Amino acid sequence: VRPASDPFDAEGGLRLVTGNVGRAIVKVSAVAPEHCSIKAPARVFTSQAAFTRAFNDGELEKDFVAVLPGQGPRANGMPELHKLTPYLGVLQNRGFKVALLTDGRMSGASGKVLAAIQVTPESLAGGLIGRIRDGDVVTIDAGSGTMAVDAADIESRPAPEADSANRQVGMGRELFATFRENSAGAEQGAGIFTTVSA
Repeated sequence: VRPASDPFDAEGGLRLVTGNVGRAIVKVSAVAPEHCSIKAPARVFTSQAAFTRAFNDGELEKDFVAVLPGQGPRANGMPELHKLTPYLGVLQNRGFKVALLTDGRMSGASGKVLAAIQVTPESLAGGLIGRIRDGDVVTIDAGSGTMAVDAADIESRPAPEADSANRQVGMGRELFATFRENSAGAEQGAGIFTTVSA
């Protein structure tokens, strides 16, 4: 425990990063200073399972930013993305510069890897995160509060369609489709009810 006059971090453990793909939160409290920024090619995945397959197939032995669009409240209810952390941590331990960029969430346990989460607007709300392609150069810098994708044509690329891999059916999910389609963004709490001021 430290007094307010001598804090561990005068700005707290979270950082807002902004750029041409929107806004995101980075939990820097567990990330070593040398890992708080990255500039590397994107590798886009549609699911955690796709990421795991690529790791197991030896495709990720390099510097990259794992981009997982379609993980926001409108897409699939923001599932916990904790399965990515151990794999990214292994790659970082092997000396690779890695990070995560997603419109999904992590429950505070993002660990030692740079992760820009809850990107808003999310992919299915027109967010440009859904237009990132493999090889686009992604920069995330928690120190300066910036994130950007170096792709001059990103805004003219077609908007993504609802990905069937992220819009599962069965097990009663159809009952909640209306809720997902009307969800507010992560910054508004990802709820379906809005407050009306008098």
